[in-house]
Amino acid sequence: MSAPSPVVAILMGSDSDLPAMAECARVLEDYRVPYDIRVLSAHRSPAEAATYARDAALRGLRVIIAGAGGAAHLAGAMAAYTTLPVIGVPLDSSPLGGFDALLATVQMPPGVPVAAVGVGSMGAKNAAHLAVAILALADADLRTRLAERRRKMAEEVLAKAATLPDRLRKILGGG
Repeated sequence: MSAPSPVVAILMGSDSDLPAMAECARVLEDYRVPYDIRVLSAHRSPAEAATYARDAALRGLRVIIAGAGGAAHLAGAMAAYTTLPVIGVPLDSSPLGGFDALLATVQMPPGVPVAAVGVGSMGAKNAAHLAVAILALADADLRTRLAERRRKMAEEVLAKAATLPDRLRKILGGG
């Protein structure tokens, strides 16, 4: 039996972005969402990046996640060549700590939107969660897995909240 075809693309402008973007892959694997992962650069391999975006829907992809630092044009370049949803992950690989990447990701011209998440690995995780929410619109099983994960997160938060008074007393030295 062959592996299911990827429905999400995880793209990064450089292989040095892999540690952050691996968090995106981790979330998709938790949801059992198949993905394609690769390095494509809007500046160093523009023809290949454009071809990938143009052909993405034909290959069965439904969402593109693109992480990049610095000028961070990868997500915008993808959005220019496809009508699929594109989620940009600004990465903190420049001296500006990701602020430049964040601005380049969120400041897209009207009509060519890119959804933007937080900077770095936290943003990569949220990009995957957002991709799952988009895919769950047309996939009842995935919608159930998403709802179950959110239910478990709520339970974990409430369980931790219940222990706060005892933990606070220990911190304050009261026992």
